[in-house]
Amino acid sequence: MKKKIMVPVDFTSHTEKLVKYALQVGQAMAADIIFVHIVESFSGYEMLLVHPSFEKMSADLKARADELMANLVEDHRTGYESISGEVMIGDVVDKLVEYAEKEDVDMIIAGTHGTKGLEKVLMGSVAAKLTQKAPCPILIVNPVTHLPGR
Repeated sequence: MKKKIMVPVDFTSHTEKLVKYALQVGQAMAADIIFVHIVESFSGYEMLLVHPSFEKMSADLKARADELMANLVEDHRTGYESISGEVMIGDVVDKLVEYAEKEDVDMIIAGTHGTKGLEKVLMGSVAAKLTQKAPCPILIVNPVTHLPGR
């Protein structure tokens, strides 16, 4: 059975390097690549969510993420046919773990942006939290310093 690699993307300036690296690994493993983006939910703000503007903002963010994902997949389909993309709304780490379990993912390739100091203490990083919860091996890469072709 073909291996599956999940690659969480955030559409920042580092995404393209992470995508290229993941595609190289995917080709070496003859694996399917699934790019996943999570639109952060407004969890904890339930009292505010009754306002229609929050529903519209969530829908707008999801629509924009869907568009970015479609472009990402289409831009990299040439030469690599077995790629796909998914966009979901929710808690980033919980949704990534849930998706990895549901899709029986064999590996996650995640980027880190080097969260430091107080930000890391207060929030942690998605990559760090994934290492604690993921149902499969995770390859954490720093797209700034550790990817070929910089």
